[in-house]
Amino acid sequence: MFDGMKLAAVATVLYIIVRCLNLKSPTAPPDLTYQDTPLNRFLLKSCPQLTKEYIPPLLWGKSGHLQTALYGKLGRVSSPHPSGIRKYLPMQDGATATFDLFEPLGDHRTGDDITMVICPGIGNHSEKHYIRTFVDYAQKDGYRCAVLNHLGALPNIELTSPRMFTYGCTWEFAAMVGYIKRAYPQTQLIVVGFSLGGNIVCKFLGENRTNQERVLCCVSVCQGYSALRAQETFLQWDQFRRFYNFLMADNMKKIILSHRHSLFGGSSVKMIDADLSRLYTATSLMQIDDNIMRKFHGHSSLKEYYEKESCVHYIHNVNVPLLLVNSADDPLVHDSLLTIPRTLSAKKPNVIFALTLHGGHLGFFEGAVLFPQPLTWMDKVIVGYANAMCQWEKQKPPCQSGHLSESSCTEEKA
Repeated sequence: MFDGMKLAAVATVLYIIVRCLNLKSPTAPPDLTYQDTPLNRFLLKSCPQLTKEYIPPLLWGKSGHLQTALYGKLGRVSSPHPSGIRKYLPMQDGATATFDLFEPLGDHRTGDDITMVICPGIGNHSEKHYIRTFVDYAQKDGYRCAVLNHLGALPNIELTSPRMFTYGCTWEFAAMVGYIKRAYPQTQLIVVGFSLGGNIVCKFLGENRTNQERVLCCVSVCQGYSALRAQETFLQWDQFRRFYNFLMADNMKKIILSHRHSLFGGSSVKMIDADLSRLYTATSLMQIDDNIMRKFHGHSSLKEYYEKESCVHYIHNVNVPLLLVNSADDPLVHDSLLTIPRTLSAKKPNVIFALTLHGGHLGFFEGAVLFPQPLTWMDKVIVGYANAMCQWEKQKPPCQSGHLSESSCTEEKA
């Protein structure tokens, strides 16, 4: 009887492992949604990663959970250490935005001055392994990189006002972009956002048409597009999202508590005790957002906060070439949210939506069997797409640009 129970337990564990590893799952090129335009044809021809099969490591790479866990635990394998200069930008409300600036390690292939302005994921900054790996790769391809450090994310940088980063606040990113435009008047911009950073950069570009000036293109990877739609899925146990929600909430607690004196110092003792009590007992990001985060910008409710901070209400105003990348096995982004980029790319000629079968959340590791390569499919796609876009701008026909469709070009000729 006991041996039978042990055998059943072992069989159950093996079944879970096999399901998790997903070894029989096929590999395929990304599923692409886009309009047939001269620009899109050129981009897909010039960036082969978007049309070729993405092959993750055989033994574990087909599991979105393991890809996500490896990214979250290690960030990247054999991560380099690019050398940058930290910049400090005073904000109107007393906050101090910071970003790290990395100069290119060689000339860009087009001979032009190109700067990547990069917004990391939730609670992340320029010192994260996945950011360092990407920056090093982009530098070697001739790109200057400016990486935003989310307000409050760096443990050794004190807040100078009672506010930290939120899901969709674009103020710090706008300040960084403004600095780059002033400091390098000849540079053109490639905008890159990872996860929460993808929401911020798409919202930034769509908020004001002037924000798109001197921007060649934008790439967003693994964002969820609408916090309001995502909140219900984040409370579900499907794909263990509720567990991920708990882990991210716990990380947010640590960041907030590390700045408790700056964030709550001006409040009454009674209010501080109430806010901290709710923070300590929170088990989800939504509870933290409702009790703490929405108040930084005076939102009256969680619904209002999520509505106004989500890029879904702004992204249709983005007219520069836009690449939206998601993974079908991303445990954080529910499939229902992917109707947003799919619909957008079907309607707007400047948008390409690429959905991979595998990759998890910001994983996208490549490798033969067990050990992943330092560079990921994601790193190669972003730089490959940026290179293609720069080449298009260099050799485009006189009437065409990234903003014009084939019909627009015909009208201009007439």
